[in-house]
Amino acid sequence: MPGDIKSKVLIIEDDPGICTFLKTTVGAAGYDAIVTGSGSHALNIIASHCPDCILLDLGLPDMDGCEIIRSVRKWTQTPIVVISARSTEEDKAGALDLGADDYITKPFGAVELLARIRAALRHTHTTAEDGELALTGSYRVGELCVDYKKRRVFLRGQDVHLTPNEFRIVALLGRHAGQVMTYKALLRELWGPSVSMDNKILRVHMANIRRKLEQNPNQPRYIFTEVGVGYRMAERSEDEPTD
Repeated sequence: MPGDIKSKVLIIEDDPGICTFLKTTVGAAGYDAIVTGSGSHALNIIASHCPDCILLDLGLPDMDGCEIIRSVRKWTQTPIVVISARSTEEDKAGALDLGADDYITKPFGAVELLARIRAALRHTHTTAEDGELALTGSYRVGELCVDYKKRRVFLRGQDVHLTPNEFRIVALLGRHAGQVMTYKALLRELWGPSVSMDNKILRVHMANIRRKLEQNPNQPRYIFTEVGVGYRMAERSEDEPTD
C-alpha cells in the first residue's frame, strides 16, 4: 500500500451500485476515496483536491467522460483509469488517445481494478525519473530484463539481439508497463507526429519481437495485444528490483 500518506482516488460514477462497490474496494485497499456522479463537479474536485488517480465512467448524466479527459489533460497528467460499459475498439482507442492511462470494461473485479490503480500510480510516481531511468535503470519481469543503459534486452541472462527499432518499442512499453499504449501513441513516440498512422509497421516489428522474446508467440507472457487498440507490457512484479 502507498505508505503513511494515503493516495487520493477520485471516483466519477453516477451508478449507485457501482459507486458503492468502487468506494468500498478502494477504501479497503487503503486509499482515500472521493466520490461524485457529476462531470462538472468532478472538474472542480480535480482542481481543488488534486487527486492522485481518477476512476472515470464515460456515461455521466451532465457530461461525456471524454470531455473530462480532454479538459483535464490540458493542465495535469493525473492518471485516469476509464471504467465503462462501452466496449468497442473505437471507444477504447478514443479514450486512450485523448489521454486516459487505462481502460477497464464493465463488468470487472476488485483484483483487476486494484492492479490497474497500482500501475497508474506507479507510472505517475516514476514519471519524473523517466529520463534517468532511460539512461541507467532497467525493467524486469519474470526472466526478461530491459537494460536501458546498455540498450539491450536479456532473456534468462542471454542477449536476445533486438534491432534498434525493436529495442525502442520494447523499452517504451517497459517504461509504461501495465498500461495500454495505443498504436497511435506508439507510432508518434517512436517515429514522430508526422508518421503514417498505418499499424503495419508495428505489427511487423511486434511479430519479430515476439519470436525473440516469447516461448509461444501465440500465448505471450510479456507483451499483450489489446485488439484494435494497442499493446501492453506485463506489469513489473512488486518484488522486482528497479536498480
